[in-house]
Amino acid sequence: METSAESGAAARGSAAEPAGASAGAPEATAAEPVAPDGVTGDGVAPDGVTEDGVAPDGVTAGSVPLEAGIPGVVTVDAGVSGVDLADTDSGVSSADLASAGAEVPAAAVLPPASLSPSRAGDFMQCPLLYRFRVIDRLPEKPSEAATRGTLVHAVLERLFDAPAAERTAPRAKSLIPGQWDRLRESRPELVELFAGDPGGERLARWLAQAEELVERWFTLEDPTRLEPAERELFVEAELDSGLRLRGIIDRVDVAPTGEVRIVDYKTGKAPRPEYADGALFQMKFYALVVWRLKRVVPRRLQLVYLGSGDVLTYDPVPADLERVERKLLALWDAIRLATETGDWRPRPTKLCGWCDHQAHCPEFGGTPPPYPLPVRAAESGVLAQGRMGPD
Repeated sequence: METSAESGAAARGSAAEPAGASAGAPEATAAEPVAPDGVTGDGVAPDGVTEDGVAPDGVTAGSVPLEAGIPGVVTVDAGVSGVDLADTDSGVSSADLASAGAEVPAAAVLPPASLSPSRAGDFMQCPLLYRFRVIDRLPEKPSEAATRGTLVHAVLERLFDAPAAERTAPRAKSLIPGQWDRLRESRPELVELFAGDPGGERLARWLAQAEELVERWFTLEDPTRLEPAERELFVEAELDSGLRLRGIIDRVDVAPTGEVRIVDYKTGKAPRPEYADGALFQMKFYALVVWRLKRVVPRRLQLVYLGSGDVLTYDPVPADLERVERKLLALWDAIRLATETGDWRPRPTKLCGWCDHQAHCPEFGGTPPPYPLPVRAAESGVLAQGRMGPD
């Protein structure tokens, strides 16, 4: 795989050479292990727009919209930016039922029915984490870093509501207070983030950090020369295998000639080069969904890292996306097997220190909630429910 990374103002003023993806590119791997605050990325992993608004190879950031009425394509409001809609497929929270003293009936919780980039990343990181989030739906405390990422995404989306000439850094920063109020109204649990900050000092520093991230974006792209076809686009596609893939794309640019560019904003820092494949996994996932929906391979995938001022680009080819599809099918098979057997093993990493679920994790002496789904009899080489660790 070949990628190109551009830094700071240089990304605005010059066009990168075509990435020219190779058919022999290595299969996507898990992203670099980082803290959930997005030190090197705020999720899992991408514009190449130059100052004159032309992407490499003459792909102009056009205003041609995706065709209306494509199944599974929905524009999502900024107030839910970053929400993983795939989670809703798992039904009622077993944790909520258990906390209410009720027995958890198998019919109350549904097995996973779709896969998103975030949940795929969870399973690759730690199968037990996937179970806690998708099946048990254990609550997690909001974090300042993740919430700041959601806020910045909302601001960058709303900025494009203004006429091109008015898309300036001061205007973007002026949107932050209103979008923060809107975010708190839609997610009341965020009030606890700054509950211990009566003087407002921490909140002021946090908002200032959001301003810095928004301002840095203007050194990487020129929004006065961009007319996105879609923003916060929810996409869903069903593969021939029956697996449903879902996700939310930050921005889609479509050239007058039809080339599609998928752009994703990251409020963390760019990963080290050896972890670039993992960072691009999310973008290839989106490219696969768009390819299956529109039969068009996106011309460019672009990650914009606001934390470090880098832009990572990649030009996919069908062979890339076919490999990603095979990887996802294998991953889904593993998820289905774990769902049927109840065997969700923890995978200890440095990220465990940031996990909200240590009290339920065997690695920390905890016990998972009662498994709410029927368990298939263990086969040879398959551990039964409750056997979370090695023999």
